[in-house]
Amino acid sequence: MIVDGRQIATDILREVRESVARTIVVRAIVVAPSPATESYLSIKSARAEEAGMHLEVVRLGAHADPDEVREWVSSSGCDAAIVQLPLPESFDTKSILDAIPVSRDADVLSSSAYEAFARGDEGALLPPVVCAVKEILARADISPRGKRAVVVGQGRLVGEPAAAWLRNEGAHVSVITRESGDLALLKDAEIIVSGAGAPALIKPEHLSPGVALIDAGTSESGGAIVGDADPACMSVAGVFTPVPGGVGPLAVACLFRNVATLVARPLQEG
Repeated sequence: MIVDGRQIATDILREVRESVARTIVVRAIVVAPSPATESYLSIKSARAEEAGMHLEVVRLGAHADPDEVREWVSSSGCDAAIVQLPLPESFDTKSILDAIPVSRDADVLSSSAYEAFARGDEGALLPPVVCAVKEILARADISPRGKRAVVVGQGRLVGEPAAAWLRNEGAHVSVITRESGDLALLKDAEIIVSGAGAPALIKPEHLSPGVALIDAGTSESGGAIVGDADPACMSVAGVFTPVPGGVGPLAVACLFRNVATLVARPLQEG
């Protein structure tokens, strides 16, 4: 099964659009955007429109004050606020992310929202990449419970939350990083989630036939965007996500589905 993340994303965004009764405003704060960041924001803006939402992009210069970023993150006028990472090295990223109100944190990047997710609290949002992993496994009719899972990388956006979710779902999880672990562990894995950002790190010989290989790693090689898995892995894997076109568009759709969930909560609680 080669996962068509773009088509699944289209399906999700259509469902979100049908569920919202008004135009929802999502504020994206970005500091010193690069051309790659601008390209990504353009994609997010288009997907927001598909979801019946408006992406309000706040662009701040390289010399922006961190307090200004926190003010934009926490101020009113939007239904959800997202911070485009990475921020400049001089910024205290954690304090800025923690300024996002939980009621507007669709990316699940503030400590409060993330800890609720990691504990497995009822009703806690899933980080967008985790939501994408869940969607892919569900569509392949794969339950993580009891499965041997290996997560490659332990970054905040992919590896760390993916490992936390798989454990919460009852999988037996091992984590491989540049500092620890061995790619030989992949041979016994039934589920692999990779977010290392290392081109073609995972080769067909690392895999057992039928493994669910979810590649959430992206990097540039020869001017092209590539994933952590060599494309030849699709001949061995039972489930394979290409890069581009796999996890990426699906995670963006999940972000906007999270926004719709947050917006609906006050109505449900009222």
